[in-house]
Amino acid sequence: MPVALSVAGVLLMVLVAIAAPNDHTLDRAMPLLRLPALSGPVSTFLTCAAIAAQGMGLIGMLSAAGRGWRPSPRRLLAAGGVGACLLTLATPVGSADMASYAAYGRIASLGLDPYRVVPADLGGDYARLVSSSWLRTPSVYGPVATFVQRLAADIGGERVLVTIGVLMVANTLVFLATGLILVRSAADRGRAALLWAANPLLLGILVGGGHLDTYIALFAVSAAVLAERRPDWQGEAMVGLLLGLACGVKISAALLVIGLTWPLLMRRDWNRLLIRAASCLGVIVLLYAPVGLHALAPLSEASQLVSAPSIWQIPQLAGRLLNGPAVAATLTGVAWPLLMLVLARLLMRRRGHPTRRDQLEQPRTAQALALGWNIAAPWCMPWYTAMTWPLAALLPRARTDYLLTAITLGLALAHNTGGHGWSW
Repeated sequence: MPVALSVAGVLLMVLVAIAAPNDHTLDRAMPLLRLPALSGPVSTFLTCAAIAAQGMGLIGMLSAAGRGWRPSPRRLLAAGGVGACLLTLATPVGSADMASYAAYGRIASLGLDPYRVVPADLGGDYARLVSSSWLRTPSVYGPVATFVQRLAADIGGERVLVTIGVLMVANTLVFLATGLILVRSAADRGRAALLWAANPLLLGILVGGGHLDTYIALFAVSAAVLAERRPDWQGEAMVGLLLGLACGVKISAALLVIGLTWPLLMRRDWNRLLIRAASCLGVIVLLYAPVGLHALAPLSEASQLVSAPSIWQIPQLAGRLLNGPAVAATLTGVAWPLLMLVLARLLMRRRGHPTRRDQLEQPRTAQALALGWNIAAPWCMPWYTAMTWPLAALLPRARTDYLLTAITLGLALAHNTGGHGWSW
């Protein structure tokens, strides 16, 4: 039953994606897989039903695994690969971010600065597909993300759907590569395949939506595995390189740097710490130096945002009612990192200690911090859990798996319209 629910959830999501344009996809349909467009209410019902089935199916499979179910990693990888291919050939669903990626890539391809020029300045098909919420916002993504976007736009040229198609294919390849690394590296291969490659929620969110957070997941897994297997200086240099590249996708990956490196700091392992830090900082400097520090400027405005559902909506509302929104924003900015650290500490205790010194210590710390971030951050989208899931897949089974599922499910149900609004 859980497997059937998961499959049904993914197929329903594929149906919404190929019956585009509708209220949960981009405003233009991709040409490869296409059915007549769904009406607003029907697309909303099917999208919510798909996400609910994916979540319930995942919870059921996690429960079955806890009772002794041992699925074949190869079958899970194959099933996830089929679902990923179907979603890749369809129109991006659940988010309009892919249109923004394409627009930033086109800006860079034209020799302009995507950290200064906004999608609205492009005009034409590229601008028309971008959500109105982000039409006049410069890129908030790092140089690595911009490189990928530009490469896709160089291929697509004026054909925005070709650019989006290239980005979708690249994202799916990264998703599948992450799954392969996890299955080859994790002690429990079936669990690793279930939590990533065959995770129905992630297939809908990351592959169907084409989000760049998938790249962070690849760098996170590679760094975490290498950190445990290669404690020599060459290994630490490579870990730093991977972490620097992750920060080059999104600067929020700095949490990954802190989480993986914290155990070294606590043990005062200065040699490894210095090599990793120097390598990571060197990569970040090399990435950001050509574009300038103004590439980080849009983040200051984005950091003031509060998404729903969030506990930080309460102080935000109070600030508006009491005519003190600046004070509320300041308090939120101070309070949420503290809450994240407290939650990370509690989550680490729930998971217990490794069976031997250093075993999984770094991914365990990083996963706790990432999960604490998913809970405490004022602005959190379902695809932000992409940094948390692969780290969990490297670790033994824990009750926090259900917490992560609930968070991802709740966020996915709340954020799947791509800026269109709800239709009932």
